[in-house]
Amino acid sequence: MAAPKKYPQELRERAVRMYRAADPKPVIRRMAEDLGVHPEALRNWIRQAEADAGERDDRLTTAEREELAALRKENAQLKRANEVLRTASAFFAAQLDPTRPR
Repeated sequence: MAAPKKYPQELRERAVRMYRAADPKPVIRRMAEDLGVHPEALRNWIRQAEADAGERDDRLTTAEREELAALRKENAQLKRANEVLRTASAFFAAQLDPTRPR
C-alpha cells in the first residue's frame, strides 16, 4: 500500500497552475516557500504536469504510471499462482507415482 500523500491534490494542482500561468517563470524555490511546500516536491509536480501535457519525453505520464503499477501487481499475482501450481503439481505427481522414491 502506498504511503499517504503529504500535500493535498488541490494544492498540487493549484501550485502547478500558478507556475504555468506566471510570466516570467518564478524561481521554484521562492514559490515553494510562499506555498509552504518543499521545493523538490513542487519541481516534481511541475515535471509530472509537463509529462502529462506531452511536453516532456523523459518521464511517464500519470496514466502510464498507473498502468505500470497495475501490470506489476498482476505480474506478482501470476507469479504467486504459478508457484502454487508448480508446488501442487509436484505433490500430486509424487502421489500418483508409487515407484518414485520419497
